[in-house]
Amino acid sequence: MRSLVAFFLITFAVSWSIWLGTNALLSSEPSAILTSVSGLFLLAGTIAPSLVALAVTARTEGHAGLSALLSRLTLLPAGARWYVFAAGFMPTIKLAVVVLHRVITGAWPTTMGSTPWYVMALATLVSTPVQAGEEIGWRGFALPRLASRVGLAGASVILGIIWACWHLPLFFIPGGNVGESFPTYVLGVTAISVAMAWLYWRTNGSLLLTMLMHAAINNTASIVHAPAAVPFALRPSLIGGLTGALLWVPAAYFLLRMRAAGSHPAFSMCTR
Repeated sequence: MRSLVAFFLITFAVSWSIWLGTNALLSSEPSAILTSVSGLFLLAGTIAPSLVALAVTARTEGHAGLSALLSRLTLLPAGARWYVFAAGFMPTIKLAVVVLHRVITGAWPTTMGSTPWYVMALATLVSTPVQAGEEIGWRGFALPRLASRVGLAGASVILGIIWACWHLPLFFIPGGNVGESFPTYVLGVTAISVAMAWLYWRTNGSLLLTMLMHAAINNTASIVHAPAAVPFALRPSLIGGLTGALLWVPAAYFLLRMRAAGSHPAFSMCTR
């Protein structure tokens, strides 16, 4: 528990310091050079979860612990269905939102993007390795330790809330918030955390599959997105409400399945 608390505290401190510090510099002393490298600082904050997880693991478990954690990056599950699920989960939700919006309002959403599907698919494949910057920390380090204490279902919800709150500074950085209000965002990210925990469990702890799913979520956001909102608005837009509702339908099923599986020690719990 001590290493888990340390992981969360240090991760938040490092990421928030980088993000808020970069935003403060851009606001007070904007310059072409600083603006051009600000993306690198934002990226540094994004990969903090995994860097912190590796450091904590090295300190508490040594080389054996590091090897066990990193080995999950190349774990290739058998069965094409897991890859299809990882890559197709979020696009399916997005397309369902578009169709429901049309049925409810009689019009297509005005916030639909025009990015070709093959561009999104290529971007997903290319950016999958980058997601190791988060997934080693969230799913590889934190999820198993939480699950050993509260069960996988409870851990997936708790981690989802923490994961969503970690993004909070991005709602106040220009270009960081994709549009929806933070309360709606927390609900959506928590549902996604449940789905990713279920995938991690069903693939015996494959970080590669959660990285693929994470990349697909990021790179299909342009299919349809919620209109810009005040960060703490409590009333979601129709797009945001539909997205959240559709995310929680499979999430509820995954929670039931994970609860039925009970509590598991570390990620030997990935046995089906």
